[in-house]
Amino acid sequence: MSTTGLVVDRGLEGVIVGSTLLSNVEGKIGRLTYRGYDIGDLAPNATFEEVAYLLLFGHLPLAAELESFQRELGSRRMLPEPLVYAMKRVPKTAWPMDVLRTVVSGLALFSPVNVRGEHVSDVHTALELIAKMPTILAAWDRIRRDLEPIEPRTDLSQAANFLYMHSGKVPSDIEEDALDTYLVLLADHSFNASTFAARVTASTHADIYAAVTSALATLEGDLHGGAASAAYTTLVEVGASERAETYVREVLSRGERIMGMGHREYKVRDPRAKHLEAMAEKLSDYKGDRRWYQIARSLEDASNKVLQETKPDKKIYANVDFYTAPVLADLGLPGDEFTCMFACGRIAGWAGHILEQLSDNRLIRPQATYGGPAPGPFIPMEKRSANGQT
Repeated sequence: MSTTGLVVDRGLEGVIVGSTLLSNVEGKIGRLTYRGYDIGDLAPNATFEEVAYLLLFGHLPLAAELESFQRELGSRRMLPEPLVYAMKRVPKTAWPMDVLRTVVSGLALFSPVNVRGEHVSDVHTALELIAKMPTILAAWDRIRRDLEPIEPRTDLSQAANFLYMHSGKVPSDIEEDALDTYLVLLADHSFNASTFAARVTASTHADIYAAVTSALATLEGDLHGGAASAAYTTLVEVGASERAETYVREVLSRGERIMGMGHREYKVRDPRAKHLEAMAEKLSDYKGDRRWYQIARSLEDASNKVLQETKPDKKIYANVDFYTAPVLADLGLPGDEFTCMFACGRIAGWAGHILEQLSDNRLIRPQATYGGPAPGPFIPMEKRSANGQT
């Protein structure tokens, strides 16, 4: 759209607003890389801890570096007792993302400040947030079920520890691997909406707690991180793979969309989707119940079948949120916690981007075209009419 000679790109689509060393999304060819490493190599070979280290420090860790990193993460998982006390007094009906956002913001209250009231925004604070966010989610899940939170363990991986705190049982290798792969795939995605929000907040010299809180608030929407929960709702509504085509036709006839299908950046299949689909199938076989995976697979097939009837040259592909739904459901997480789980992976990327922004900062302050009325005189009260005209 053009206004008075200026080009206006709604949603900043196609507009380059900065540069990053952390990750690269190549939508036309369907490639995602973290600091030059293809997600197709990282997902099956690297742990979340290795990827978090890569994003924060710029290189994959050596064995000793990884051990030290894991040890520091483990030592920072406990929540301040006053925050746990406060969570126990939150209404049990509170939305999990509201709780996560509020408690993350509350962590700043227990972080020391300098004489100007500023918190230190460094890699150690980043580790605090990476370590504690899964603890917050697991604690809230138990609190709202009238159960006592389970203290984190220091000897488990990030994925295994979360599942342990959530269920009270140490997960199997397959379950740990499934969640670990998910966290790796969600760790970063260039200047997505929540990451950009975090960088905007950090550019004002607000601290990392404020920036991550901004990111969490942005992630909550259905058009971003909330899509995974919406995709799970779709699986529940369909109920059986045999109903997939009928469901798709009903939804498309109403002019609505299948949540988890299609992506703003990728013009081909989301490169993360194939790894999550494979993990969803593997996990469903392990659980002995293929229902969620089969419904998801049938929905993707049906979507393309119906689409090709009207647009034969067009295909629609599953994005990362679509196969997130069967994976997290088979891991025992309720659908309203899926966005929180997204945040537990993306915090690694958020932290990296916030530190990158602060290292070479300039206040992010875009402009907008004005489409309101032309300048005119002030209208005294006695001369104003109901529609604002004299």
